[in-house]
Amino acid sequence: MATQSNKPTAAFALVLIGGIFTLLGGIFAAILGGVVTFFIGGAGALLGIVGIVSGILVILAGVLMNSTDISKVHTWSIIALVFTIIGLANGGGFIIGFILGLIGSILGLVYKG
Repeated sequence: MATQSNKPTAAFALVLIGGIFTLLGGIFAAILGGVVTFFIGGAGALLGIVGIVSGILVILAGVLMNSTDISKVHTWSIIALVFTIIGLANGGGFIIGFILGLIGSILGLVYKG
């Protein structure tokens, strides 16, 4: 009989999917901002770059929070929560990324193992 490891699977999955949506939203905003910047000037792509970096860090935090060590789960949940909120600056991954990242981060924070 196989033993089951205690990992925050639901929190991991939600943060990972939320990070993917945030990354996609950041890419979309960077492309759109780059086009607008090209035609009318300004720093339109900067907001998209913030979304891309935020999405990558949320995905990274989601992968690293999938651990059996509760202190790692809580630490990476806080990091995922912070960058999920920062990703809200460019639309939060079409809002669904923000919601999933927020719920997953909270699940990771209340995870008892």
